[in-house]
Amino acid sequence: MRWEDLDREACSVARTLSVVGDRWTLLVLRECFLGTRRFEEFEQRLGIARHVLADRLKKLTEADVLTKVAYQERPRREEYRLSEKGRDLYPVMMTLAQWGDKHMAGPEGPPLLRVHNACTHVMEGVLVCSDCGEPLAARDVSVKAGPGAAEATLPAAAKRA
Repeated sequence: MRWEDLDREACSVARTLSVVGDRWTLLVLRECFLGTRRFEEFEQRLGIARHVLADRLKKLTEADVLTKVAYQERPRREEYRLSEKGRDLYPVMMTLAQWGDKHMAGPEGPPLLRVHNACTHVMEGVLVCSDCGEPLAARDVSVKAGPGAAEATLPAAAKRA
């Protein structure tokens, strides 16, 4: 499997990584979810080289994860906003942040707490079954071949199912 061919793999994780699979892209997305929208704000908050930032924003825009929206006409200035496709990455970002809070935070604790606006409590996201609502862990889930599966890439567990 070659890095530049990930978008053609019969694997949803590989295809996703073809869009968001580097550290700068994930940090750009983190900033988007924290409300950053303008190029200069991304540059300042991330300390990223302009050409690297421009490349990541272009890639996310071409993948329809971000959309460019004009906020000024003369001269034309645009900001970056999460599209529906981009907003759908929120559970991924939440899970990465929670993993970091648990396994990578220092003794002083996590740098940010997430508060549920509806009830105002500090919270953690929980992955649940869409059918019965039970919380899920890896051992609670098995896989089986789906309509887009390629026989050669199926894990052994899916071939038995």
